[in-house]
Amino acid sequence: MTGRLVPGANAALTAENPGLDAVVVGIAWDQIASRGPSAELVPVAIVCDAEGRVLSDDDLVFFNQIESADSSVRYLDDSDHEEIDVDLVSVPDVVDKIVFAVYLDPDPRSPRDLGSVRSMTIRVSAPDGRELVQFPLPSERNHTIDAVILGELYRHRAEWKFRAVGQGYTTGLTGLRTDHGIGRAR
Repeated sequence: MTGRLVPGANAALTAENPGLDAVVVGIAWDQIASRGPSAELVPVAIVCDAEGRVLSDDDLVFFNQIESADSSVRYLDDSDHEEIDVDLVSVPDVVDKIVFAVYLDPDPRSPRDLGSVRSMTIRVSAPDGRELVQFPLPSERNHTIDAVILGELYRHRAEWKFRAVGQGYTTGLTGLRTDHGIGRAR
């Protein structure tokens, strides 16, 4: 299985790839060079329960916290701009989905939107590098958004699937925090 997805499309990962027990989620983008401050993009993986809420703030994976509390989701920086490894077998049963997003660093000197981003792609590969699926994010709304959910790995019965999302935010990190319960005591 390999293919390009459109927003809202799903792909069966483990059902179509027997024995698949881990994936590498790569996020890449092309940006217009700037003479002034450029948009600093921050990829993040949010490990969520059945209500779509982060299990704990220790289950938010990004450059400053490079693995989830149980170490099943790990942040790497490799061939794509960013890579996040997911050990599907080790993901606790309480995890319903893992959301992959990118937000604009809220530095006040940075641009206010993703307008300088010309293309962005999320791809899911097997550990051996074989690409399973990719989702090139449509860029026509980049001048109005400052964060975006690219896709999510989710459980469907005993299998893992990937959904291409492409949901943009005009509220940046604040919107992601609110929608996924980041920073709230449990």
